[in-house]
Amino acid sequence: MINKSVIMDEAAIRRALTRIAHEIIERNKGVEDLIIVGIKTRGIYLAQRLVERIEMIENVKVPVGELDITFYRDDLQHKSEDAILQGSKLPDQITGKTVILVDDVLYTGRTVRAALDALIDNGRPRMIQLAVLVDRGHRELPIRPDFVGKNLPTARTEIVDVQLAEVDVMDIVSIRQLL
Repeated sequence: MINKSVIMDEAAIRRALTRIAHEIIERNKGVEDLIIVGIKTRGIYLAQRLVERIEMIENVKVPVGELDITFYRDDLQHKSEDAILQGSKLPDQITGKTVILVDDVLYTGRTVRAALDALIDNGRPRMIQLAVLVDRGHRELPIRPDFVGKNLPTARTEIVDVQLAEVDVMDIVSIRQLL
């Protein structure tokens, strides 16, 4: 039997994203030159939800992009010399813009490091800020989020599961013990 605890339900996720949207607008003094980029997979859907909330608040559509970091990860066993980044869909120009990088869970920081490499290969943003739904600690790299939905201290033996309706039928964040 797996011991699983619900950390955030649909309403808590909705409130956290609304708060993050307000914080993004406030910190950046509006949405001019702002681009929201989600890290595949669940970061994409969180980014889209943030864009919807920002549009409701500011009445401005902020460009949104998708970032596939597969070939930038440092945990791939064998990197192909002719590997091509596929699946990223970024706005035409990120150079000189403020990019809000969005992911579901921040853990060691390695996913974010890979995302930074992938972003910079596509241009030179003026600034990159990080928004995460859950920050669970245990960083291995000096990476810190700018916007956090929930800080969740965890043990390394625990798994944080983020489920989003677009992929998993329902919105829920839970934590369980690693078997």
